[in-house]
Amino acid sequence: MSAVVNVRREGPVGWMTIDHPPANALNREVLDGLRRSLRELEGDEEVRAAVITGAGDRFFVAGADIGEFQTDGPDAARSKIADGQLLTLEMERSRLPLVAAVNGFALGGGLELAMACDLRVASRTARLGQPEILLGIIPGWGGTQRLPRLLGRGAALGLLLSGDQIDADRALELGLLNSVVDQDSLLSEAQNLAAKLASQAPLATAAIKRAVAEGLDRPLDEALAIELREFDQTFRSRDAAEGISAFTEKRKAKWAGI
Repeated sequence: MSAVVNVRREGPVGWMTIDHPPANALNREVLDGLRRSLRELEGDEEVRAAVITGAGDRFFVAGADIGEFQTDGPDAARSKIADGQLLTLEMERSRLPLVAAVNGFALGGGLELAMACDLRVASRTARLGQPEILLGIIPGWGGTQRLPRLLGRGAALGLLLSGDQIDADRALELGLLNSVVDQDSLLSEAQNLAAKLASQAPLATAAIKRAVAEGLDRPLDEALAIELREFDQTFRSRDAAEGISAFTEKRKAKWAGI
């Protein structure tokens, strides 16, 4: 789909690999390539989950393309940031569970891209951080919002206000990552994790994503109403009838997505 984002399939798992040397920086071309690639995979009914990673073993995404910021005026920079925010929202709202395979540095926009995924697995050599404050600016693709939601206010502000990088083990301790593996196991771990997600009931998977995304920051009574709405819709599906029958009959369910 894009010269800087390569798309492939492994069974029910789609892969989007950012290939923008030297550091896989997020520029307009990469943002557009990710959006087109995501929509391509969403349009393939055989795809039930997807992985995002960076080419090579040094960089997931090193951050935004600073060169573009040097040439952009304030209005162009604001437009690019708004466009990136829309991409992260599309990722969260996608029917596909998304796994970030963090294969190296995930800084600034790279960490924000990973946080817009549903699960994150990293190599032990990965480094993560939000260094925007060191440039005299702030994160713009969700760093000030998703990082506190994942880590809590104190831990998030510690990273946001210092600009410090942390290693994968510390990120795992903080809850920023779901798992950490050796570099040579990263892609197979991501494939296995995504394949497990892909094997679940697709309507229920999408409903869980919607319920969490819409309800997380609402008062509990409103959030429970969202959960009830999603439960009602999934319970009326053929997949729900199949899943309940399969459970009682002690067999593996065959999901149809209807």
